[in-house]
Amino acid sequence: MHPLQSEDWANARKQMGIETVNIEGFLLTFHKIPFTNFKIGYLPRSKMPSKKILQKLDVFGKKNKAIFIKIEPNVEKNSKLEIHNLNLVKSPHPLFPAWTQILDLTKSEDELLKSFHSKTRYNIRLAEKKGVTVREESNSNGFEKFSKLYFETTKRQKYFGHDYQYHKTVWNNLKNKISHILIAYYNDIPLAAYQLWYLDGVIYYVYGGTSQLHRNLMASNLLMWEAIKLGKKLGALKFDMWGSLGPNYDSNDPWSGFTRFKEGYATKFTEFVGSYDLVINPLLYKIYNFIYSLREIYLKFKG
Repeated sequence: MHPLQSEDWANARKQMGIETVNIEGFLLTFHKIPFTNFKIGYLPRSKMPSKKILQKLDVFGKKNKAIFIKIEPNVEKNSKLEIHNLNLVKSPHPLFPAWTQILDLTKSEDELLKSFHSKTRYNIRLAEKKGVTVREESNSNGFEKFSKLYFETTKRQKYFGHDYQYHKTVWNNLKNKISHILIAYYNDIPLAAYQLWYLDGVIYYVYGGTSQLHRNLMASNLLMWEAIKLGKKLGALKFDMWGSLGPNYDSNDPWSGFTRFKEGYATKFTEFVGSYDLVINPLLYKIYNFIYSLREIYLKFKG
């Protein structure tokens, strides 16, 4: 099971005031469109829904004034997706990246380290030599340190996602179960922090933040190596890096930096089946996508 299909995640969403529904083991959320009585459904990182499930989603959506339900299965692309319903279309606005990078954790630590890119190994050793240390601090104090670095990073990179209260609610529901926090220090100064999720044999790199201080110490490289070792300690068989560009990516793309960083750990580029919309109200679906496109154009020029 993916963390976004877990009961802990459902509880977090409920505390945010978001409607959650479980239909035969598929966890969905429903989001009201402002100033209307209509909703949008979201089914993230589930197994592949069958024809029977799609029909049930369609019926439920109609009863609850959903315009469409976005479906993003946690299934690799080489698994054949059967479109059982003509109302299931490729989504023009996916939420999850089409690609991720996955690391096989069944190898020994020595085998893993040897498989890394030579520059990655060099940076890990440099960080260790210079005195960078990594500690797991999966507690309230660790969360506050992580949050500070995370929001420093989003501000620096001009990426504005969820606010502090969102992250705090997620942490409160996933701590001591799914979520773990690792922090890299130099002379007791936090330089980098990761929030990692572990569930059912998979560890996920979900959120990260770095400081502008001592960037030459390569703390992030050592932190990722320690995250990999933590995954093995927890019993993970693989490490899902949560998202990246695909292979042969454009070096000028804004995501190229962290894609290259993850690639240094000898990961495997993995493509998902993608994002699909189960269209329940075709007319309003067309209007919604038109307005969404106008909003994207506005934000692009505004930026």
